[in-house]
Amino acid sequence: MHIGEVAARTELSLRTIRHYDEVGLVRPSARSQGGFRLYTEADVARLMVIRRMKPLGFTLDEMGELLAVTDRLDDTATALGTAEREQLLGRLRRFEQAARERCEALRTQLSRAEEFAADLHRRADQAGGHAVR
Repeated sequence: MHIGEVAARTELSLRTIRHYDEVGLVRPSARSQGGFRLYTEADVARLMVIRRMKPLGFTLDEMGELLAVTDRLDDTATALGTAEREQLLGRLRRFEQAARERCEALRTQLSRAEEFAADLHRRADQAGGHAVR
C-alpha cells in the first residue's frame, strides 16, 4: 500500500512515516517503479508498535531496540539458542515492565488533570458562572 493509506490507517502523518524510514525504524518493503514507498501489513504493524510506544515516552533508540528484539524472536528462519532466547525474552520483559510503569504514571497524571478540571468547574459554579461540562 502507498504511504497515504498507511498514514490513514495508523493515524501518523506522512512526515512522521518518512522520518521513521529515514532513521531506519520502519523501512518500506518495496518501492514502486516511480520510486514511491510501498508498505505491507507487517510494516503497518511495526508502525503501530511505534505509535503505541510514543505516548509512553520511549525514545527512537528504544523503539528500534524493541523492534529488533521482536524481529529476532519472530524470525522463524533462524533457530535461536536457549541463551539467546532467554536474553531476548529478558529484554522484552524489561520493555513490558517499563510500559506498565509508564502507563501507571500517565494514569496518575490523568487523575490529577481530572481533579484540576473538576476544581475549576466547582470554582466557576461557586463564582456564579455557568460552566459547561
